[in-house]
Amino acid sequence: MTRIPTETGTTEDDRPATDDSLTSSVAPPPKNALDAYFKISARGSTFGNELRGGLTTFMAMAYIILLNPILLGGADRTGAHMDHAQLTTATALAAAVTTILMGVVGNVPLAVAAGLSVSSALSAMVAPHTTWPQAMGLCVIYGLLIVLLVVSGLREKIMNGIPLPLKHAITIGIGLFVTLIGLFKAGFVHHGPDPFGPPVSLGPNSELSGWPVLIFSLTLLTIFVLLARKVRGAILIGIAGGTVVAFVVNAVADLPAKTWSSSVPTWPGSPVSTPDFGLFGHLDLFGAFGSNGMGAISATVAVFTLVLAGFFDAMATIIGVGTEAGLADRQGRMPGLSKALFIDGAGGAIGGVSGASGQTVFVESATGVGDGARTGLASVVTGGFFALMLFFSPLAGIVPVEVASAALVVIGSMMMSQARHIDWADREVAIPAFLTCVLMPFTYNITAGVAAGAISYTVIKAGTGKWREPGPLMWVLTAVFVVYFALSPIKSWLGVH
Repeated sequence: MTRIPTETGTTEDDRPATDDSLTSSVAPPPKNALDAYFKISARGSTFGNELRGGLTTFMAMAYIILLNPILLGGADRTGAHMDHAQLTTATALAAAVTTILMGVVGNVPLAVAAGLSVSSALSAMVAPHTTWPQAMGLCVIYGLLIVLLVVSGLREKIMNGIPLPLKHAITIGIGLFVTLIGLFKAGFVHHGPDPFGPPVSLGPNSELSGWPVLIFSLTLLTIFVLLARKVRGAILIGIAGGTVVAFVVNAVADLPAKTWSSSVPTWPGSPVSTPDFGLFGHLDLFGAFGSNGMGAISATVAVFTLVLAGFFDAMATIIGVGTEAGLADRQGRMPGLSKALFIDGAGGAIGGVSGASGQTVFVESATGVGDGARTGLASVVTGGFFALMLFFSPLAGIVPVEVASAALVVIGSMMMSQARHIDWADREVAIPAFLTCVLMPFTYNITAGVAAGAISYTVIKAGTGKWREPGPLMWVLTAVFVVYFALSPIKSWLGVH
């Protein structure tokens, strides 16, 4: 059996692959009904681990309550700008409902919220050409399409049909991706200042400066030291400690708000806010396909883009985080996968109805897994905190992004351990694995990494005379991903702008 890293950096055997085996005679008997339902003891976890893991995940992704309204706040086709308070309420509501469902129904430690890839596509490609209800209608449609793929069994077959080396590579790529996200959010890595120079640099001017990046570095080193000393709850302790330091520094040094990337570590004037559900239920399901919307062709292309983003980003994240949590067998298959995939797909529709954009599994779920979460109870905890933010949304900005980013880098380092399961001497699998790993962070796009790995795998197998080995599903995926990479010329050919 393979070995996986735990929150303390040690290793343990893979968890069994089925729910029945998870509750086999070798597992300790459940302590109570809650333990029996979530299989806490059977998965080698504790109630405290799940609470701590759920809180850690929430702290790592609470920024979405602040960021999603900013992404979606632009004007629609009518010139109307979305109300910030309504978007904040919608974001918290959709995240709370979908994450709790993921925990109760799917029983996996995966948190769900407004997907940045989906929100970015909506704000840039859809909203300027539609009304807001029409844009949310497209969200509902793409979510329902993914649900149909799940109900038909196709989505799970696709995930199980991906070769094991590529699944390990997806986990590694996710690790590199979240590491880059963390480094960028913290200001440790920055866009290169010279358009003709290096694309990225150390800090904004090839050097580090400012209190936020120092606090990020101290938080990161603190967590690493705690992990090396095998301290339980190392990630949560590090985030809490970093937040306290940020509060003190911000108060003593009287730093201007622009010093921090987004959330400022200061106590809000009033932590209580009244939720505004004004966007709930405001959708026009098919309006974007008509003459008063984007038109049939443009709307269809938009739905295809949203489906690809929601489908494969979530698929890769579920594989990566599920493997890290020890919920996958030696073939990378997870127990209860169809339920988790169903909730993830339904998240698109839930987000559309709520007015918050499509919901998808967040890679930040790995922070909770790194802090001990192994069951859906952690997701219920995370969803509960999102529900509280309906009334305490000003508190979402307490943890600076620079502090939370340290947890992402730590998780990235843990997920790199999957590299030992890939035979790097076998070029037929090493090359697709390499492309999967590097293109996720280098393109800042999870789907691009999965697509490059799938295409190169089938092409290399065919080129070596083993074209039957990938199987029909991998060839179908390859065709879909070729269309994905060629989407720009296809849209030009169709006259879509």
